[in-house]
Amino acid sequence: MTMRSARIIGTGSHLPERSLTNAELARQLDTTDEWIRSRTGIAERRIAAPGELTSDLAVKAAEQALSQAGITAESLDFILVATTTPDLVFPSTATIVQRKLGAGRFLMPACDIQAVCAGFIYALSLADSLIRSGSARRILVIGAETMSRVVDWQDRSTCILFGDGAGAVVVEGSPEPGQGILSTHLHADGSYEALLRTDGGISHGLLVDPTSGRGLAQMRGNEVFKQAVKALEGLVDETLAANGLDKSQIDWLVPHQANIRIIHSTAKRLGLPMERVVMTVDRHGNTSAASVPLALDEAVRDGRIQPGHLLLLEAFGAGFTWGSALIRW
Repeated sequence: MTMRSARIIGTGSHLPERSLTNAELARQLDTTDEWIRSRTGIAERRIAAPGELTSDLAVKAAEQALSQAGITAESLDFILVATTTPDLVFPSTATIVQRKLGAGRFLMPACDIQAVCAGFIYALSLADSLIRSGSARRILVIGAETMSRVVDWQDRSTCILFGDGAGAVVVEGSPEPGQGILSTHLHADGSYEALLRTDGGISHGLLVDPTSGRGLAQMRGNEVFKQAVKALEGLVDETLAANGLDKSQIDWLVPHQANIRIIHSTAKRLGLPMERVVMTVDRHGNTSAASVPLALDEAVRDGRIQPGHLLLLEAFGAGFTWGSALIRW
């Protein structure tokens, strides 16, 4: 049977137990709850417990997605994990997730995708291509991060932004055209590396060193904001044009949860009221590759997203990398 499209048949998510509020940050930094909210829209973010790994969050999100889909891990053909904060340099977090799900003995391929905040969209695009080509029938796609491990907690410009969490989807081939993932669109421009990065890594001979502050996240926020707005506006237009659609036909925007001002800008480009934008940034902060699947799962489970709805998923991250997915639910 030829698979003409790939559709999402299950979603899941998981957040660490600990919530770090703006008020707590204000007790240790020169900042206030009002300052953070007005510039980012963030009120709190979740922080992984000591010893709680990216793979732990990923597995819990995956188990929810598998349960909602009504399948077991053994029936998967591929596992993709989008993450910037892997458990180890190697092996991949995806293979660790495979083992923890009890699916290691079934030998399905598993690998990580690193495109920072756009990682989940990149991984979803790869899953779509694998299914359309006939290389796989059912794929688990996860976005999972422990961004708190690469944050400089003395730098108020970055530490207020990031949180930890994981979201997952199960993607399955379908013979029905015009359903599921209609198109994906990916871009990257490495010339902007210096605007959002960490300054350490394996080739530099240095991983994360909180004592010296090396290897931690650095950002030139105003410049990132300008580039993100510009790139996402173009991405919206590209996605609609590729599918012969008008912006009025979009039912839901499910954006990367980085900053309330960027989300507002994209919604304005689409002419969407904020009531049709899935928002979690106030409670989750920026969870990088986890943010889109976390938001998607929330809107699916609370009933906002219904069969037949047209969804635009988009994300922008360091690299720069950015991408979108248009989905008929």
